[in-house]
Amino acid sequence: MLDATPILRLYARYRQRQLAREDAVAAQARTLLKLVAAARETRFGRDHDFAAIASVEDFQAQVPLRTYEAFWRDYWEAAFPRLVDVTWPGTIPFFALTSGTTSGATKYIPCSREMNKANERAAIDLLVHHLMNRPRSRLLGGRDFMLGGSTDLKEEAPGIYSGDLSGIAASVVPWWARPRYFPPRDLERIADWERKVAQLAAASLDADIRTISGVPSWLLLFFDRLAEAAGASDRRLVSLYPNLELLVHGAVNFAPYRETFAALLDGSHAETREVYAASEGFIAIADRGDGEGMRLIADNGLFYEFVPLEQLDAPTPTRHWLKTVEPGVNYAVVVSSCAGVWGYVLGDTVRFVDRVPPRILITGRTSYMLSAFGEHLIAEELETAIAGAAAAIGANVVDYSVGALMPARPGDLGQHLYVVEFADTVPAGVDAFAAELDRQLTATNEDYRTYRTGQRLKPPHVHAVPPGTFAAWMKRRGQLGGQHKVPRIVTDPALFAALRAFAGCP
Repeated sequence: MLDATPILRLYARYRQRQLAREDAVAAQARTLLKLVAAARETRFGRDHDFAAIASVEDFQAQVPLRTYEAFWRDYWEAAFPRLVDVTWPGTIPFFALTSGTTSGATKYIPCSREMNKANERAAIDLLVHHLMNRPRSRLLGGRDFMLGGSTDLKEEAPGIYSGDLSGIAASVVPWWARPRYFPPRDLERIADWERKVAQLAAASLDADIRTISGVPSWLLLFFDRLAEAAGASDRRLVSLYPNLELLVHGAVNFAPYRETFAALLDGSHAETREVYAASEGFIAIADRGDGEGMRLIADNGLFYEFVPLEQLDAPTPTRHWLKTVEPGVNYAVVVSSCAGVWGYVLGDTVRFVDRVPPRILITGRTSYMLSAFGEHLIAEELETAIAGAAAAIGANVVDYSVGALMPARPGDLGQHLYVVEFADTVPAGVDAFAAELDRQLTATNEDYRTYRTGQRLKPPHVHAVPPGTFAAWMKRRGQLGGQHKVPRIVTDPALFAALRAFAGCP
């Protein structure tokens, strides 16, 4: 295979110069006005007088915030699956299916041709950042492996398809990238996740894998199958994919997985790089080191707004954009896009670590707050404490979920129950893990500290489960692999009861 890295390197230098001088605020203002002009004659554009919008302030005055449910009810449901000039011009050819991680309800997210092109450009930006960090890279001398969902999409109407976002992305891989893409079409169409993983593992050993991307928990499951297929006693990736340069991860906080992946990459020259790629658009890419924040993509068909989390449910919340955001504030992300979402509350929360250029850390979900008793724990605090507690006992966490145990009788105290899957066997130090978890949360969250020191909340209970438990549970739910994620904070009582029963919690 011809190594196309030198060609990519030329483009990377151009793009890096472009990014170095980018005014992200101006780029965002231009992006919004282009989007508004494109959608002026759609039903949504006419309803909100897009013809009169000439600034960000005009847009915010005329377009209210909406959730997915409001868009579905007011604009998409009646026309589905043929959305023609509804919220975006033309016909929407794809719908990315996504399941709420707390409720499991399926959502159909419009994905236009323009959005597919934007996602393609963002993927190239990812490679640009890698090449700038690894100037001697030979990334395009081998294969790019995307561990995603099936490309066997469902035809909702003639020419209109729905499926996993990674499956949609794989189905529209451009001709020039197809020879360097893995898996081949016959394997990527497999819908059964376990059969697919087994076949991918065997086939990939004969491919020259340079890049691999996926959700961390499913990557770990795949790497187990890969070592089994190779019959390898050395499970490190350097012995399985010796030319691996880049491991791309996203969708969940990486902190609990960091040590496990460090062990897998021991001896390898591969780097990890985080991305923020939602079903609604490719939002940000890590352009620096692990954990230093991801740079917002300001010039690629998405306009971002940021609402302080505590104001999200207010009648008139403050709507910031890149011009007015402040570092350190926990914001709910709002997007308007080239697929026809406008003032759309994405459901994620972020915190800015830099303004120029804009870099963010994902802190959780708007629905991801553990506050059954008033303790107000956000996902970022839980992820950090879980990682710290695992490090304290020398263990690695593969997956976990947490929910509230309500008092059984008047006068009883509530409690948090953590169902935790460790990388190997259940460690002997589970009690120490729970104590350190409690200590870290007490130190970082004032509300939690008040409840715990005031004896209004029991210490957390940790129920350790054997390896493979969460994969088996997700399989039972019909959500094994692909873009599906294990729910971290479970607020739905029925869903949490189902997990507790499956995991054998006392």
